[in-house]
Amino acid sequence: MHGTCSFHLVSLIRDWCRLSPAKSCRISWVHYKALETGNINYAYKWIFEEYEEELKEIYDLSLKARKLGPEAKEVADRWFLENFVRIHRAGEGASYDGLKPSGTVLEPVVVAADESIEIGNMSPLKGLVTAEEYHALEEKFEKAIALKDFDINDVKAARKYVEAYVIFFKMAEGEEHDHGQAHGHGHHGH
Repeated sequence: MHGTCSFHLVSLIRDWCRLSPAKSCRISWVHYKALETGNINYAYKWIFEEYEEELKEIYDLSLKARKLGPEAKEVADRWFLENFVRIHRAGEGASYDGLKPSGTVLEPVVVAADESIEIGNMSPLKGLVTAEEYHALEEKFEKAIALKDFDINDVKAARKYVEAYVIFFKMAEGEEHDHGQAHGHGHHGH
């Protein structure tokens, strides 16, 4: 995503800043939800299956450490988030250069694409993409929206949604290639 973080982690970036006003980089809703509920599937949907064991080890240790007090919880949460993002980025074939600080500016089209998924229509993208691009995005958007309401315990369905979400984002950003082909993981169905 043009020098910030992976384009389909926009939701994570947006939510990193919601844990505590005193923190410069806060915990994403996805990883926080995984830790708070004890359900790692909230995180699994963002990574390829072959990375599950590595993430599970980190997750289990994080859950144990969170019980040792507020400071330990903060450290464990940050450690899990950093590893979660690193593993996700590795699955994309992308490098990981750390979490971005609070206030990281995202491109308007990226924010609009994320908002479109959140509200269920593409109106935020109007004026940010050409009419031709908007029309081309509609099919990708509809597929992502159709897959959005998955059971979190159906990781395969969750990953299908993430894959559709990623394809929509890449196209919104001006990249027209398929996510699976772009990262050499076409057989995995991110």
